Amino acid sequence: MAARRISSLLSRSLSAPSAPSASTPLLLSRGKNPITGRGVYRFSNAAALEETITPPVQISYTQLLINGQFVDAASGKTFPTHDPRTGEVIAHVAEGDAEDVNRAVAAARKAFDEGPWPKMSAYERSLIMLRFADLVDKHRGELAALESWNSGKPYEQSAKSELPSFARLFRYYAGWADKIHGLTVPADGNHHVQTLHEPIGVAGQIIPWNFPLIMFAWKVGPALACGNTIVLKSAEQTPLTALYAAKLFQEAGLPPGVLNVVSGYGPSAGAALACHMDVDKIAFTGSTETGKIILELAAKSNLKAVTLELGGKSPFIVCEDADVDKAVELAHFALFFNQGQCCCAGSRTYVHERVYDEFVEKAKARALRRVVGDPFKKGVEQGPQIDSEQFEKILRYIKSGVESNATLECGGQRFGSKGYFIQPTVFSNVQDDMLIAKDEIFGPVQSILKFKNIDEVIQRANTTRYGLAAGIFTKNVDTANTLSRALRVGSVWVNCFDVFDAAIPFGGYKMSGIGREKGIYSLHNYLQVKAVVTPLKNPAWL
Repeated sequence: MAARRISSLLSRSLSAPSAPSASTPLLLSRGKNPITGRGVYRFSNAAALEETITPPVQISYTQLLINGQFVDAASGKTFPTHDPRTGEVIAHVAEGDAEDVNRAVAAARKAFDEGPWPKMSAYERSLIMLRFADLVDKHRGELAALESWNSGKPYEQSAKSELPSFARLFRYYAGWADKIHGLTVPADGNHHVQTLHEPIGVAGQIIPWNFPLIMFAWKVGPALACGNTIVLKSAEQTPLTALYAAKLFQEAGLPPGVLNVVSGYGPSAGAALACHMDVDKIAFTGSTETGKIILELAAKSNLKAVTLELGGKSPFIVCEDADVDKAVELAHFALFFNQGQCCCAGSRTYVHERVYDEFVEKAKARALRRVVGDPFKKGVEQGPQIDSEQFEKILRYIKSGVESNATLECGGQRFGSKGYFIQPTVFSNVQDDMLIAKDEIFGPVQSILKFKNIDEVIQRANTTRYGLAAGIFTKNVDTANTLSRALRVGSVWVNCFDVFDAAIPFGGYKMSGIGREKGIYSLHNYLQVKAVVTPLKNPAWL
């Protein structure tokens, strides 16, 4: 397989970052854009001009977790994990490979086949998950600091939004643990028929770097609730919080071997997990291209069950009756949240021609007000991109937009002189055949397109290989109903965006994935259904 392709694990989002503080000045100056040579606004703000803030947390866990013990990689290798604010090394983490995956799978297999996890009562399993959620609340500050330090997302977002959601997800799945049951099925003839819902076995899970903790919960929560054991590979860019969370699970009483965490690269550790003959199920969140590889490896090995939560190019449709100010703010959030690094980001902003010009001017003004800087600075809305590879990719897409004759309204440049910060960027006059309108950029680049009527925008919105999500902004319930049923996507947000709840399913149509995460639907990913048939003699009823 191509050496680095599997290592690109992308995706996610949650709720809104805090508004910028009134005391945080935004300084604007006029200058030449090195890409275009044209005059555009150059962003700067006080938060970015200060020295970087030292995160209030110690790095305690950098080894692999296998069979309840933190251990070095079999090879003895480590790899650096970086601070995206500066590019500097935070820590060196054990680099797992195929041999470590073998060790982890063996531990998970023993814990599943011999117990005690699947042999515990479901109530006992739920109590351990609830104790873990309590420990998450106790250590919220450390987890939030690690998450922001490793990924670059604003600390306020991690602490106030993502960590509460993380704990809530595990309490939700703990509640499901003792409510998983089969059916009694009426059948022709004198037979008693029942169905059993049984754990699938050893689950391999590969999570992305954009929402490391949230994706940990989406994968680990339902798998544990159903009685499975797990080998989880974290993204090489963000390995720290998975190891910390796994340690808290040990403290909560999770038996050894039930949850194993292997940090490492996609082509080695990820590929080894996807093609392992003793893994019963693989769950992956990331890019569509890598998802194809995962599916191929699973099919060529033991035909293991696969769920994939992949890329997106979600339309955000602003109708002619929209309150433009509110639409601008919501569209801004839909695209720029989490530095634009969301698989479901509203990255194709379709605006009705009647309000288009007003929308563009206000969208540009809102982007210019966006506060970029150190994610540990209070009031910062946007931190750095995850790494140099993503940083350079986004800048190439911006250059492509300019060369395609889209209008660069603002941004388009690096922000600051160190780290991986990019100015909030807005393009207008975008056409459907431009790369910035077709490809998943995964960065702070808003593309605004014009449309004339509902039938037209439905056709254009659906003309994509993706089908993950969509946003609709309208006051007309008939318009909302028409669009929500016509758009071929897994999630539709009407007059809102990125509303996530533990009970709301998430997943995509077309090349955005297979299966659903969260809610009752996520349990189906980790269960087998068995029919048991026995004869009845002289039954009183059938």
